[in-house]
Amino acid sequence: MPILNVKVSGERSDAMTKAITSLLGDLTQRILRKDPAVTAIAIGYIDPRDWYAGGKSLAEQGKSSVYFDIKITDETNTKSEKAAFIQAAFEGFAALLGNLHEESYIYVQDVRAAAYGYGGRTQEWRYQRAD
Repeated sequence: MPILNVKVSGERSDAMTKAITSLLGDLTQRILRKDPAVTAIAIGYIDPRDWYAGGKSLAEQGKSSVYFDIKITDETNTKSEKAAFIQAAFEGFAALLGNLHEESYIYVQDVRAAAYGYGGRTQEWRYQRAD
């Protein structure tokens, strides 16, 4: 489990959606050690004319951008792992989108196990019954 909520500049395409899910799925599994079977990714596309950074639209600047957050269970990853994930994700999106604006944000949210879950069960409940 984590869930990733992604907003990316540009027009939706099946190829881009597949590339984004592949990138984020790989990084989430490889760097954060999360199980792909319970990883969810939701992607929304925003017209560059409607995304502003520094007072100008991305369209005016000829730039692309991404914002996404990923919710993970608190205390399951180190600061170094989260930093590596953020760096690799930024570099990955720069390669996918081209001309990535510096004002592209990645937010790793550490969520308390008792306040986060899926399938009607919290992560705390799963942890207590892991044996």
